[in-house]
Amino acid sequence: MGFLSSAEAAILRGMAQAMQPPLPPDITRWCTDNIEFDARSPFPGKFDISLFPFLREVHEVLSPEHPSREVTLRGSAQWGKTVSVLIPTLAAWHEYGPLDSLVVHPTSSAATEWVRTKWMPIRRQAPSLVEIFGEGRGDQTDTLHNQETLRRDGTLKVVSAGSPDDLAGTTRRLVLMDDVAKFEMTPKGDPEKLAESRASGFEEAKIVRISTPQIQGTCRVTRAFKRSDQRHYHVPCPHCGHRAPLTWENFRKNLDPERLGAACFSCDSCGAVINHADKRVMVAAGDWVAHNPHGDHPGFHLWRAYVPQRDWASIAVEYAQVMGWTGVQARVETDEEARDKVEVETEQTFWNDVLGLPYEQASKGPDWEKLRDRVENAEPETVLPLGRVPASGVLLTAGVDFQGDRIEVSIVAFGRDLRRWVVEHRVIPHYIGDEEGRAALNALLKSTWRTTLGLELPLDMMAVDEGSFTADVLDWAKSHPFTRVITVKGASSANGPVLQPQSTRKENGRVAKRQKRRWVVNVSQLKADFYGWLAKEDPEGRGYVAFATGLGDEYFRQITSEVRVLKRASSGAMTSKWELVEPSRRNECLDAMNYAEAAARKKGWAAMTDQQWGQLELERSIAPPEGQPDLFDLPASTVTAVTADPHVPLSEQAMPRLPVETTTRSEDDKPTNSKDAFARLIRR
Repeated sequence: MGFLSSAEAAILRGMAQAMQPPLPPDITRWCTDNIEFDARSPFPGKFDISLFPFLREVHEVLSPEHPSREVTLRGSAQWGKTVSVLIPTLAAWHEYGPLDSLVVHPTSSAATEWVRTKWMPIRRQAPSLVEIFGEGRGDQTDTLHNQETLRRDGTLKVVSAGSPDDLAGTTRRLVLMDDVAKFEMTPKGDPEKLAESRASGFEEAKIVRISTPQIQGTCRVTRAFKRSDQRHYHVPCPHCGHRAPLTWENFRKNLDPERLGAACFSCDSCGAVINHADKRVMVAAGDWVAHNPHGDHPGFHLWRAYVPQRDWASIAVEYAQVMGWTGVQARVETDEEARDKVEVETEQTFWNDVLGLPYEQASKGPDWEKLRDRVENAEPETVLPLGRVPASGVLLTAGVDFQGDRIEVSIVAFGRDLRRWVVEHRVIPHYIGDEEGRAALNALLKSTWRTTLGLELPLDMMAVDEGSFTADVLDWAKSHPFTRVITVKGASSANGPVLQPQSTRKENGRVAKRQKRRWVVNVSQLKADFYGWLAKEDPEGRGYVAFATGLGDEYFRQITSEVRVLKRASSGAMTSKWELVEPSRRNECLDAMNYAEAAARKKGWAAMTDQQWGQLELERSIAPPEGQPDLFDLPASTVTAVTADPHVPLSEQAMPRLPVETTTRSEDDKPTNSKDAFARLIRR
């Protein structure tokens, strides 16, 4: 005989469950309950906060119940900010109650990649997100950048900072800006301010900035961090207990180039050495300390020295690589992560991605007269004559800038440790659309330059500017294989990669086609790096720029003709722009230098290993075989060296006509005459 339960009790239980308040929001608890790393992670298995103790306070201030309206997190790259901070914050807020949230990325491609590779995998795996949003399959499939909860009580919108229309017309209580330092000003306003305004309708809203920094003076996340309370993570000395943050200055002074594996810190109080073996215990006992207690919101700075994914020796090795210390390359190549790198670390990427600090770029070049005098007054054996290439492993490239009445060409040799030698600069007094201009460029592309030991070297690549006279430039360039000639145009963004292929995209942000010939160049970055390297005075130092004698005053005026100017937009954001030092100065030589470097980078200048440089030196630092015929020698009356008269502008100096070859190369770069065959043999 069965018994029926009390109807009144069932109703009361149901009412109690309905009235029961949700658990207090706890982002750390959410991570523990929902995140499980797979075998590809350095720490497979469930999320363990003991590995990331510094995240407890970060999670606390990001909670919906914390009174702070803004939170800033500035730090190194690739330590899990997305998985352990951004997504858990987003999920815990949606779990807590009805919510419309907004995630803003620098570009549409970055937004799409984040949804596909970061958000959706966790959404399908985390029990909490499956309950809130579903798995995103079948009937639960929704649009990529606009996702609604199953209860229809909330939405997630993922947008690009470069699309002001996507930011407008939406009200959101939680706004998360990822990689905010890479946000660029748009014609319709400042995307950071537009994103902030989306939360203006809510008193209890939260605005979060998460980013690695970029360039000093214009870095958005650093500007926000400076007005915050500037919290740094203090850890106790394992010897005396003195508490202090781990700083780059302390680490650098203890760095021994001969013992990178022993990289360490030292205690500012007792002076004892702090080894990496002490790290875990120290970090577990650490706490956040505000260095600017009167700041208007919580701000956190965290860099790689604290995180468990990499050891301190990896920081030392990457710094050694940036500085060009010998004997480092082979050690770096044994590291699996380093093998995946496309390009050797630059000083800025080290500063931003490893130290989590903004990088101070060079804002102007040295005085042009001092630079000229350094070359013209040097000992004769320390500089090269005009048109001569050093007998070492170098890549020889040309950068071409087009004007309405002339073509300006810089020939530059690029070598190991980011060094370069300016071989010569030529002015062709013809327009690129004229037969004479095209013939001169064709001849230049087939010419060779003699090394100091007499070996003839052809150009490895030529990069031509397509920003002006685009149709005529592309028409000429397509007559040559893209392995020899590429076209470049300057990027409007100052934060993008140095060199990337032009591409067309579909409506969903996916790349439809990548160009093999046409490239986008971050000229702002190249100018800043170049001006920093111009200041170096050690000919054997990393990044040293050497010049041939006889280039003339006008050349040095032009390569130092610009200055980086900081300007404050109406929104308060700082922007930078390169401007001429004075209106009468020209900059064609500087532009041609940038394009020559772009060609060198395309050939691998900044990514080549020691082994590759060694092979190139074996091929190009030798004297020509005895009895080698001078196939490329032309009569002196036909081609003469073009030297710049210091009293005559380059644009007014005549360039001798180069002989025009009637033969051309096929698209697969097969030689069609004996000179081409010999040039191909040398390249091999």
